[in-house]
Amino acid sequence: MAKLIVALDVDNLKKAKKFVDLLYPKVKIFKIGSQLFTLYGPKAVEMVNKKGADVFLDLKFHDIPNTVANASSAATALGVFMFNLHASGGLEMMQRAGEARDKTAAKLGIKPPLLIAVTVLTSQGKNSKILPLVLNFTRSAKQAGLEGVVASVEETAAIRKEFGKDLIIVTPGIRPKGTVFGDQKRVVTPGEAVKAGSNFLVVGRPVLEAKNPLLAVEEILREMRLYGRRD
Repeated sequence: MAKLIVALDVDNLKKAKKFVDLLYPKVKIFKIGSQLFTLYGPKAVEMVNKKGADVFLDLKFHDIPNTVANASSAATALGVFMFNLHASGGLEMMQRAGEARDKTAAKLGIKPPLLIAVTVLTSQGKNSKILPLVLNFTRSAKQAGLEGVVASVEETAAIRKEFGKDLIIVTPGIRPKGTVFGDQKRVVTPGEAVKAGSNFLVVGRPVLEAKNPLLAVEEILREMRLYGRRD
């Protein structure tokens, strides 16, 4: 069954905590991205973990292999559930990140967080060159030993067909019917994402900007369960 991740894309730690307090345990995983982490650092992760929820640290590491390896070690030590990097950083960068993750987890005696690769951002428009690029990035991520990728639902079925059911697919750009797309170009409903084979659905503004965020989450989860039973 696919799982929902709510993105804490806010500029205030108190506001982030308000959403976590309101939505947990309906939502068990929260995404902390560049904005919140740049402002508050590990405090943001600690806040979510203290509540009992898991963190998807969405910082999209992309640098020379040694720098990304060090960042991966640091992310692992924070106790996050999952974090990511850019597949475009190359095979060596991804391999070194995975090795650093595993080494740090073993040293601390903890379960290694999931490490996934960003393929092509969902803010990029639709064109025929995207799918081959996504598949190439996915192939490299799997070769590097990563657990999965971040990809639009438009590529999910093709990824599943080529790489099987065990690869984790995280899908951003989820927009329930009737919501504004914003800067996302390749967007889908929760049901479409589940039907395509996504494991994790990332939703931000449709929940954060809803008049009743908890009700918005319940409606998304209901749709996810409905399509999950059909699969």
